[in-house]
Amino acid sequence: MKPKASLSPGERQIEEPRQLLLDLAGEPRFLPEDFIVGPSNERAYAMVETWPSWPGEALLLVGPRGSGKTHLGAIWARRAHAWTVRRAELASESLPRLLAPAALLVEDAHEAGDETALFHLLNAAKMRRSYLLLTAVNEPALWKLATPDLLSRLRLAPAIHIEEPDDALLRMVVVKLFVDRQLVVDAGVIEIILTHAERSFAGARAAVERLDRHSLASQRRITRALAREVLRTEEGGARSEPFISP
Repeated sequence: MKPKASLSPGERQIEEPRQLLLDLAGEPRFLPEDFIVGPSNERAYAMVETWPSWPGEALLLVGPRGSGKTHLGAIWARRAHAWTVRRAELASESLPRLLAPAALLVEDAHEAGDETALFHLLNAAKMRRSYLLLTAVNEPALWKLATPDLLSRLRLAPAIHIEEPDDALLRMVVVKLFVDRQLVVDAGVIEIILTHAERSFAGARAAVERLDRHSLASQRRITRALAREVLRTEEGGARSEPFISP
């Protein structure tokens, strides 16, 4: 068997940072100073900043996927010393533990889960004057709830919305997505993403993820040429390579 050729020092210098990027990719920072405020989310950000002067004990934070709900929720949870749980993890037997803190963040409240547990959480927040922040991608009327009293209680809770971003905010979001992945790219790459990707939070995130995966798999830097190649191919409906499929 032919022995495997050893890498030259120059080749090793290329490989090591690439592996480091693979280890660190996709670890977003949820610090207050990292949240990008724009017209689409400034009301939601202001509501988090005004806590505890909320219009009620429970508040709904509604916005599309990738719009920063988790980031805002983390900022609030830090300020309010809140515990965090996902709606799908709620269960009646866990209520005594979840009622212990004076504030609770329920993420992805639109997901299916124990409706009785969520109903009791809402009641407890009102009775104990504790605080409850629920994040969701849409309004409670679209959650397919089977408990009328729960839907009624959720409709009484004030809701604050995050809308899809304008051009300026979307550009800053794309830059942050690359920074979160420890990637530095040319400004032209950002413009290509804004031109060819879906103009939404989710579309921006998907485009950055595709470019990062393609770059790692092909051992190519993320350049304007690579961005045009990947995004135009998918925009035109052509079949993509397996490692960059959404």
